[in-house]
Amino acid sequence: MLTERQRLAISRAACSDESQERRKAHCVSVESIANERVVIDGFNLLITVEAGLSGGPLLLCRDESVRDLSSVYGSYRSVQETERAICSIGEQLDNLRPSSVVWFLDRPISNSGRLAQRIDDMAKQHDWPWDVKVVFNPDAEILSSPGVAITSDSAILDRVQSWVNLKSYLLEGCLREAWLIDLRES
Repeated sequence: MLTERQRLAISRAACSDESQERRKAHCVSVESIANERVVIDGFNLLITVEAGLSGGPLLLCRDESVRDLSSVYGSYRSVQETERAICSIGEQLDNLRPSSVVWFLDRPISNSGRLAQRIDDMAKQHDWPWDVKVVFNPDAEILSSPGVAITSDSAILDRVQSWVNLKSYLLEGCLREAWLIDLRES
C-alpha cells in the first residue's frame, strides 16, 4: 500500500544484519583520513549533497549511511546547487586534510565529462589535491583503489576495505539545515 517513492526510501534505507555489521566494521572516522588517499564515488556523493542543499529529503539509513531519493539513469544535469555542493565538499575535505582525493565519475552518464572539468577547475582554483577520472566502472575502480572510499552505495560498502561516512559529517557542517528522515532502527 506504499507509494513508489515510499518503497524506494525503504529499499535504500534497509540492509541485512550481516551487511550492517560489515559496513560498521569497515567504516573509519573522518579524522582518520588525514594524510590518506581518498576515493570518491562522484555522482553518489555530489547528488546527495545537491539534494540536501536544495531541500530534498535525505535518508539516515540502517547502516548509518545518508542516501537521497534521486535517480540518475544515463544522464546528469548540473543544478543550481552543483557549484555550492562541490565547494562545500571541498571545504570539508580540506579541513580533514587527506593527502589526495580521486573522484570517479561514470563515463556512460551523459555530461560526466563536463562535470569532471567543472570539479577539476574548482579544485585548481582552491588548490585542492584532487584528480577527477571519468571511467566506465567507478565501482570497480573504487574497490581496487588503495584508499578510503567515500560512498553510500551498498554494492561498494559490502566489499570495500575501508570507507568514511562523509555524508554524515557533512550533515554537521554544510547540510545542517537539510531535511533528514531517520529510518534507522529505533
